Amino acid sequence: MSGGSATVNASQTHAEPSASDIRLVIAASSAGTVFEWYDFFIYGTLAAIIGKTFFPSGNATLETLLVWAGFAVGFGFRPLGAVLFGFLGDRLGRKYTFLVTVTLMGVATAGVGLIPSAASIGIAAPIIIIFLRVLQGLALGGEYGGAAIYVAEHSPPERRGYFTSYIQASVVGGFVLSLIVVLGCKALMSAETWAEWGWRLPFLLSIALLAISLWMRMKLSESPVFKAMQEQGELAGNPFVESFTYPGNKKRIFIALFGIAAGLTVIWYTAMFSALSFLKGPMRVEELTAEIIIGAGAAIGMVFFVIFGKLSDRIGRKKPIVIGYLLTLLALFPAYWIMGNAANPSLAAAAERSPVVIQGPDCHYALFDAEQKSDCGKLLSDLTGLGVSYERADAAQLSATVGGTPLALDSYAWTDKTARSKQLQAWLGGAGYDFTKVQPSASQIATILAALLLLMALSGATYGPVAALLSEMFPPRIRYSSMSIPYHIGTGYFGGFLPLIATSISALAGNAYAGLWYTWGVVAVAFVVALWGLPSGPPRDFGDDVPA
Repeated sequence: MSGGSATVNASQTHAEPSASDIRLVIAASSAGTVFEWYDFFIYGTLAAIIGKTFFPSGNATLETLLVWAGFAVGFGFRPLGAVLFGFLGDRLGRKYTFLVTVTLMGVATAGVGLIPSAASIGIAAPIIIIFLRVLQGLALGGEYGGAAIYVAEHSPPERRGYFTSYIQASVVGGFVLSLIVVLGCKALMSAETWAEWGWRLPFLLSIALLAISLWMRMKLSESPVFKAMQEQGELAGNPFVESFTYPGNKKRIFIALFGIAAGLTVIWYTAMFSALSFLKGPMRVEELTAEIIIGAGAAIGMVFFVIFGKLSDRIGRKKPIVIGYLLTLLALFPAYWIMGNAANPSLAAAAERSPVVIQGPDCHYALFDAEQKSDCGKLLSDLTGLGVSYERADAAQLSATVGGTPLALDSYAWTDKTARSKQLQAWLGGAGYDFTKVQPSASQIATILAALLLLMALSGATYGPVAALLSEMFPPRIRYSSMSIPYHIGTGYFGGFLPLIATSISALAGNAYAGLWYTWGVVAVAFVVALWGLPSGPPRDFGDDVPA
């Protein structure tokens, strides 16, 4: 089906890009997207050390939550960046807008590597870090829409899903690059040097990546669709306002937000960020090994994004997305159970053989308290810090059992957090719990990797076709704004807050797997909305004659 007038005239007025032009467009756009997401993800990759440096509290769980809160702040500002840079992209052009976004991102990321620690400058350190995360969020809000639209508007319709899938895979590429750089820096220096100042190098590398990205993107010309609209005077007067007044666009935005962006992003973050925290935290896998496993899973998993993007050119965009959602609902918990049992089978066996049961008055865990007020809260905090699952119940007297055997809480070092942790580890160690870092065997690593690749395949199915789908859903004159706003609200809030919400749920429930219910719930909503709202049949360009 033919597109709107701007799309038709673009193809008539401007020569279709050659194969070499398309390769340059994909390479430059994808490289910039890799670098920009590297800048954004390096914060999450180094979450533990950032917590100790900028958010010290004496409570390991609280430090983790504060880091993830900073992570979420960046995502929270992505919709504002989408509005700002979407407006510029629809008014001034696709190319120059994402030149601005990549520059802003590079400068903000390098800044993180230059901020003194909280021990040096106090409360100013976390405040500056949050400010830089805001700048990163604004930049990322403009980057994805610009790169995706730029490639889509250069692509022949019959190959749009395949070509734009490289932009989707580039998001994963940014995460892989962040892990590669971190592992490379660690390998080149001692653990002491890394902890003291070496961790700053991955942030400072952003300046070099920025230079490469700008050099590549400066070689690009403007999108042919935008050129045609510009020549014919068809640019939107106010793209933001028109995004909500254009006929049928409210429904499209609703579907893009709840049926596409929210669902795909929680699957992807659960497959990668949550899995990395899960292995390094509750499963106590040796840190380097966990990072290599996740990095390998992400690198191999990028292939799925391209496969499903290309497949969507043949079978339509809806089928892989809807089927991917359905399979995620069925496979999410089993995939994590497989990972947990393979990563640390002795810990899993101990938890099953000797469950921890806590009973007492005022028995709740206050997430954001550096030290819990009640004795029961202190005990729950200590168990959470060790990554030990527990069952909890109200009772008149405080008691704790491990495998049915009562613990001598009268001798517990209630006023000394460090002593409490050692004492609790000794008690649990006697019941078979092992708190040393584990090194999984080759077969166990293969099992973990297989579970990760299952999740990455589901992420590829739901994410790979999306750049093409969103570009096709909205009219060219307001395309940058209309697709960026719901995409970044969905990914920014549903996805960006996932680590914080999932970690909180797991801490409150006393179960390392409980946070997965957040992902499951969001995907269930996305499945229903996508099944109802996404158009079936072969891919098609947007046109005024396409039903809303």
